[in-house]
Formats: sequence, C-alpha cells, structure tokens
Amino acid sequence: MKRNRLGRRGGLPRDAEQLLWLANGLAESSSRAEDHFWDQRLAGAVDALLRAEDEDALNTALDHLSTASAHAYDELADMIESRAEGALKSDEQHDVLLIACPVMAWSRYRIPATPIAAAVMANLRVHLKAHILAKDVKLALADFLFSPDQLPQGYCATADFATHLGKAAGTDTDLHIKTDNLPETAQFLSDNRYLLGAVIVPKGAPIFRWQEEDCTREQALDQWRAQGGACVAPLLTGCAFEVVLPNAYFAASREADKASRPYSIQASVAFLSTTLDTPAAGLRAVVAPFFERQVEEFRIGFTRRGGNDVVHGVVWPLLGAEDESSETLAEIESTLRSCGIADILVLDNEFPMEYCDDCGAPMYPSPEGEAVHAELPEEQAEQMPKHLH
Repeated sequence: MKRNRLGRRGGLPRDAEQLLWLANGLAESSSRAEDHFWDQRLAGAVDALLRAEDEDALNTALDHLSTASAHAYDELADMIESRAEGALKSDEQHDVLLIACPVMAWSRYRIPATPIAAAVMANLRVHLKAHILAKDVKLALADFLFSPDQLPQGYCATADFATHLGKAAGTDTDLHIKTDNLPETAQFLSDNRYLLGAVIVPKGAPIFRWQEEDCTREQALDQWRAQGGACVAPLLTGCAFEVVLPNAYFAASREADKASRPYSIQASVAFLSTTLDTPAAGLRAVVAPFFERQVEEFRIGFTRRGGNDVVHGVVWPLLGAEDESSETLAEIESTLRSCGIADILVLDNEFPMEYCDDCGAPMYPSPEGEAVHAELPEEQAEQMPKHLH
C-alpha cells in the first residue's frame, strides 16, 4: 500500500525513532554477522510493541520509511510481518507460523463466510498435511471461513490471533471461533475467503512440502487444487471458486489480492454473459485510471458492445510499488482479451476517486468519458441482491 508523507523525523515518537534507527542499520548492513546484530535488536523492539499493542508506533515508522528509504521500509515491514505471524511465543525451541489458505470465489448470490463443520475440518487437515505441510508438522485450524472484513485488523491483532492458534497447534488440535462479534461481510460479485491456521515445528525444521526435496511449490499447488478444492466445495455452495497456494499469512494474503484482480474480471465476464445472455464478444470494456494524489487504481466499466450504458464494473487496485505503467494496462487488456472481450477502450482522463453518495459503490468510466453508476438492465437487476453492483 502506498503511504503519504508524514512530518519531519524529529517529531516522531521515541519508539518509532528506535525502529527507524534499527531498520536503517539493517538496511545498510554489509555482512551476515552485522545482519544478525540488527536482526536480533529489531525483532526485540518489534516484539515489545506487538505485546504492548502499540500499533501506532509500528505504522508511524513504516509511514516515515515509505518515503525516506525503500530498503529500510522493506526490512522493517518484513520484520513486523514475520514477528506478527510468528506468534508471541515464549518457547524458543519451536517455530510457530500463522498460515492462510485463500479461496477466490464468485456468485450471483451471497458468498458464504461461515463456520466449518467438523467433517470438513477433518478433511482439510488431512489434505493440508499431505500436500502443503512438511512431515510431522503440528497444525491448528480455525473452524471458520473468513471474509476479508473478518480477518485480524492490524499487526497487533494478527500477533494475538497467531498466539492463540499457535497454542492450539502445540497439541495438534483446532480452535473454535466465536462468531458473535465478527463484523458483517460486505457482499460483492467476486471476493476472497480465508481458512486460517497455525503450524508448529522444531526450530529450523521444514514447515512446507516444498522445503522437502521431493516437492516443488507448483506440485503442491496442483495437489491442493485437486484435493483441497474438493474439501472447500461444501463451504461455497452456489459459487465458482479457485484456491490459492496456502502459505505464511501475509504472503498468502498478498498473493490472493494479486490473483483476485484478473479473477474478478473473469468472474464479471462470466456473470454478464449469463445474465445478459450475451457472449463475451458482445461486451465492451472501458478502462481508466482513478486518482487521489496519484493513480490508486484502474476501474473497468462494462457495456454491451455498441452501447454506452455501464452495466457492471470492476476495480483493479494498484498494489505495493505498482504504478500506472504500461505493464499494468497490458495485464488488464490481456486478461480482458483472454476472457473473449475484443472491444476495449482505454481512457486517458484523470478521474477522481468517486463513489455513489447513496450506496457507496465505486463510479466506473463510461465510453463517453464520464464516471457513472453501474446499473444492470431493470429486468436482470431484479434477480440480483440489491447491494451488489
């Protein structure tokens, strides 16, 4: 995520200043021996802030480094993520890791975020241990399929969640999730869902199958698609879905965010083709950049070919260090063409980040160069949940 410039360094809190000094030291290190010095001290400082639930100090240091030093920013972000997903453990003889198993899904109905039955949990455990995790890894799964709105919010909450799951992993048992206080789930045509777990291994032992000599990531993903996908299917009735390689929590989440962008286009084209009884070749896509201080995302408005009414839209957010480069546009156009859409209009207009005042939906570019509300024809709209756009 791109971050805005903050004030001068002298105005930063003391804890944030300490993180800056340590992260810069690690970024400028010139040897493994020196790396070890900075690593240990930075890990200790981050752990102390996670235990104190001082989210502000962590984010303040990251915000400052995002404009001051890209290398130091990466070092600090990597450390914060690794300590948060590694759980706040006192046992130094084992490694604990929070993992995520993302699923990309789409449906014209509500995509479930739901408790997971015991039989489904048992199947998921079997196939995760067989195809994703290394031999003799102990595993705890949370018995709920989470929406993005229900994931731990922030590094401190992630560390706390990892700690609770890590304790369950120590006994190779699962964790029951109380659903009373989980947030409501925003509904979209396509969205991600997450199975969360924690693993524990002797310190330095392999965690994943691809750390063993007889397996690669590609082979693990192929097996998970074939076997794990069948386990997930009962949780996503009425949905088309595709699994993403399970991995460490933050890495898996980023990969799911990245993969969900082309997936949402594919889902939208399939949905429109069915709903409008129109082949993909009968659709047109209008692509334009949307700005705040800089380009934040591309939005794609879909019309019938030859028409100007935007019937649906997709947001393609820029992630990490991405910008409005030709590579991003080329990827969007390539995805649209692979879905069968040949009529693609790319606008140069600098659209502001506009949303509907009434329902909060994004506004999408029209062929006439305006940001408009996407509206299905009335007869099709009556068949859809009114909160979907």
